[in-house]
Amino acid sequence: MSKTVLPFVVEDISAFARSLRRQLDGVETIPTHVEMLNLLVKAGGFRNFQHFRAQHESFKILETPKSPAPELNLKLVKRLTRFFDEDGQLIRWPKKFSERMICLWIMWSRIPAKESFSEKEISDLLDKEHLFGDYALLRRELVDRGMMVRNAEGSQYKRLEVKPPLEALELLRYLHR
Repeated sequence: MSKTVLPFVVEDISAFARSLRRQLDGVETIPTHVEMLNLLVKAGGFRNFQHFRAQHESFKILETPKSPAPELNLKLVKRLTRFFDEDGQLIRWPKKFSERMICLWIMWSRIPAKESFSEKEISDLLDKEHLFGDYALLRRELVDRGMMVRNAEGSQYKRLEVKPPLEALELLRYLHR
């Protein structure tokens, strides 16, 4: 059976060591391999090893080279303009997945890059960008679709720098006119 290499990086080695030490204080026997994996990733800020693996696999999908660039679907872009008002705010959440994804890219583009936000800050920011009153839906979708990451507690959010599809870029150009 081949092993999948999963790189493990922590931002603060000291906090990692303290967290791991606290977890090991209550252990009476030597942890098994799986228990040790769970202890390590919990100290690194994940819920458990499966959560860590899922995060790694979602980033891997984003890094996978894509096939040759598809052509721009101008019909889709034109259809998507009806979801935005003259100020560029999202009026309603589209029913079709393909339309929702492009609209989500527009919301993503309005989040400042390389900044961390609390849950309230990102909710307030998203609330100003749409009119249908469900910033929690937008926040969840951005995380679930790999456009943002949040820490294990859900208290800090950060935009991931990923290249949007051509239709999203064209819609952005249209909305900025």
